[in-house]
Amino acid sequence: MKVVVTGGAGFIGSHVSDAFLERGDEVLVVDDLSSGSRDQVPDGADLAQLDIAQGKELKRALAGFGPDFVCHLAAQSSVTVSVTEPERDFASNVRGTFNVVRAATESGARVAFASTGGALYGEEAPIPTPEAYVPKPLAPYGASKLAGEAFISTWERFHGIAHTVLRLGNVYGPRQNPHGEAGVVAIFSERLIRDQPLVLYGHGKPTRDYVHVRDIARAFVQVADTETAGTFNLGWGREVAVLELLELLQRAAGKQTEPQLKPLRPGELTRSAIDAAAAADTFGWRPEIELEAGLAETFRWYASKTAD
Repeated sequence: MKVVVTGGAGFIGSHVSDAFLERGDEVLVVDDLSSGSRDQVPDGADLAQLDIAQGKELKRALAGFGPDFVCHLAAQSSVTVSVTEPERDFASNVRGTFNVVRAATESGARVAFASTGGALYGEEAPIPTPEAYVPKPLAPYGASKLAGEAFISTWERFHGIAHTVLRLGNVYGPRQNPHGEAGVVAIFSERLIRDQPLVLYGHGKPTRDYVHVRDIARAFVQVADTETAGTFNLGWGREVAVLELLELLQRAAGKQTEPQLKPLRPGELTRSAIDAAAAADTFGWRPEIELEAGLAETFRWYASKTAD
């Protein structure tokens, strides 16, 4: 199979690229390297360095490669950045997604789009949230992902190609950038290693549905091997408070620290967990890596990189 991975030099995309390469597929990474790293492009994958917001360049790259399947992960992925710079969200997550699904469809390729779970459903969603719940985004990030989903679903219905939307829980694991607007696991790990102060927004009470990046990568492979179409949550369906997450990481680090407690930032949710029963029923995906084991492995990875 010939597979394109947009955002394949980034955190989740590099793991998705690995998963396809490991089984012998041909992979083209499409990434502008604005947040991803060339070092994270797996050996064996080709790289097309371009911005997905540039539709003509993207179309040429896909037409030249001739993909069977496109994993679309390139995105502006920070909720707080979306509040201060919504234009960036629109360019990448709306226009970029439109360009990807149009170019892929013209090449006859199916698309699996990495959307978001918690940020999409909003503050009033039932826990765990099923896909049938009408999204009520709280920030421009969720709105931009919802708009991207609309293009994916519309192209699927109009052209009869089995495109898929995957709504991801809070993904963690090796290779996530701990600097700037990153995931909380990466930030906490880096600060524990360096004995730097920790800040818990929402006073440590907000909950998220944490899922390991290798479980997410496996979902993309499983979708590629079926004619699955539709919208599916990918998570455990479990709420884990940020304070509980920190305690598990401190256990892995063998350290204890007293965090600073601050209010939630604009656009952030108080609770989130998503119901992934439909993914299990439709294409057999279930998460496998339990949180405590996954956090311990992830912390060891950051510790080894810091030592280097």
